Amino acid sequence: MTQPSTPPNQQQSDQQYPQEPIQLAEQPDRPDGNDQAQSAKDGTAENGRAHRSVLTFMRRSSPLNTSQAKALEDYQHLIVEAPIHDARQLFEHPEHPLTVEIGFGMGRSLVLMAQAAPERNFLGIEVHVPGIAQCVYEAGMAGLTNLRVMDADALEVLKGLPDGSIDRLQLYFPDPWQKKKHFKRRFVSHERMPLVEQKLATGGWFHAATDWEHYAEWMLDVLDNRPALKNVYGKGNAAPRPDWRPETKFERRGHEAGHGVWDFIFEKI
Repeated sequence: MTQPSTPPNQQQSDQQYPQEPIQLAEQPDRPDGNDQAQSAKDGTAENGRAHRSVLTFMRRSSPLNTSQAKALEDYQHLIVEAPIHDARQLFEHPEHPLTVEIGFGMGRSLVLMAQAAPERNFLGIEVHVPGIAQCVYEAGMAGLTNLRVMDADALEVLKGLPDGSIDRLQLYFPDPWQKKKHFKRRFVSHERMPLVEQKLATGGWFHAATDWEHYAEWMLDVLDNRPALKNVYGKGNAAPRPDWRPETKFERRGHEAGHGVWDFIFEKI
């Protein structure tokens, strides 16, 4: 996987391209993860009979600590109930560009991004309740008005949003589902990307990051062959980590385990 020597021309005024290239490196096997991402309904089986949903996440049952439980009460105005029909209307400034993040973990990086970009609105979707609680606590303490979160199936949320309403869709460190029998659970797939493309605005970006090399190769193979998406750094290239994405807990874990980290930025055309 090659890297460009210089960034391409900037297409959007508030999007800044990272400068330094990175390279793929071999990764050791690691146990199955059950971190971020969401679920999908795959329709009908080849025999015509409906089959159950194929999940791309696993719900983790974790107890809330006292401060997290209190945060869910104190900052419930930051938590949105499904279904929603136009996420832009959830915010004080609906005219601002909308960033949607799928699977924000404990929410620290999402809060930092919202703090750093008050000219943007951020909607985070997560299924881990302690993470939702921690995120709204930090957002509430920071007095953020441009951040909302949901406990929901991200694909179902996307289906309900107006076409072309998302300026940036973020998927950071999703479960790689490295066993072959689980590849169908991967969020980045030819089955799921048409919905992403449909909801992105023209010129909007899909930004994914992973610390699992096989999934990085998989992502690139899928995304580089989507007719409605253009690799911002050129076909076959990963992107350096952009300034707007803070280092996450999963990224630090990956570095500690000797893993590389790969970002992919694709523009809706």
